Amino acid sequence: FSISKTLMVQGTSSSAGKTTLVTALCRIFLEKGFSVAPFKAQNMSNYAYKGKDFEISRAQAVQALASRTEISADLNPILLKPLGNYRSSVFLKGKFYKKMHADDYYKKFVQKDGMKTVLKSFHALEKKHDLIIIEGAGSPAEINLTKYDIANMKLAEKTNSPVILITDIERGGSFGSVVGTISLLEKKYQRLIKGVVFNKFRGDLDILKPGFRRLKQKTGKSVIGTIPMTKFLLPEEDSITSNSKRLVFNKQNFKKIDSEIDKLSKVVKSSLNIRAIEKLL
Repeated sequence: FSISKTLMVQGTSSSAGKTTLVTALCRIFLEKGFSVAPFKAQNMSNYAYKGKDFEISRAQAVQALASRTEISADLNPILLKPLGNYRSSVFLKGKFYKKMHADDYYKKFVQKDGMKTVLKSFHALEKKHDLIIIEGAGSPAEINLTKYDIANMKLAEKTNSPVILITDIERGGSFGSVVGTISLLEKKYQRLIKGVVFNKFRGDLDILKPGFRRLKQKTGKSVIGTIPMTKFLLPEEDSITSNSKRLVFNKQNFKKIDSEIDKLSKVVKSSLNIRAIEKLL
């Protein structure tokens, strides 16, 4: 039984555009009258938003601004701050828990308490909002880590969330990334994917359309939009991105971020089939 509606964005890789798309969808559905909250089960980032007594990834803080909702620890229940040598500082619901080696984190914490921690925060948000837009982590097709993955398909299944898969076409190989990602998933997870979004496209959209038709033939999945390459002055999400910068969360920067979110949401709204996404809810 689901109290609120859910939608999940997963990517064919890190930096495919999950954070950007979730941010835009939060604003788009807010403007449609939904009470929206973003959610990311687990995030690895050295760039945190610090509340009065908690820390979460700043990406979820920005998404909360897009949703015009309270920034709370439940938006990002597990934050990993990398320390190097496969060790991270682990924060649970915004509070420092302990420093852990990746092996201990996956085999001891994740398998025992990971999903319980995630779902507790998810259910807390579910009681307060009409719509929760969930951001996946990395790729769902990292098959060496499937049994430890609490941020992608297992979470989509437990929250009954339709999934949009986004891929970065600027990198090249995006059609192969989509087909490969889907083919590596279990059938029950393949069925959760309801559409594909291509991100960072330059050029004539008509050139892509034969590829979209072949993609539908190969996977059964339709393309619900192509987001053009556009520069936005929004903070980058995580430590993988080299141009991430420190950000002071003050009124002046909130105003700038809000303005950029408006620009982003307009681009995404004009690039995606929003009605098709609404039908998934």
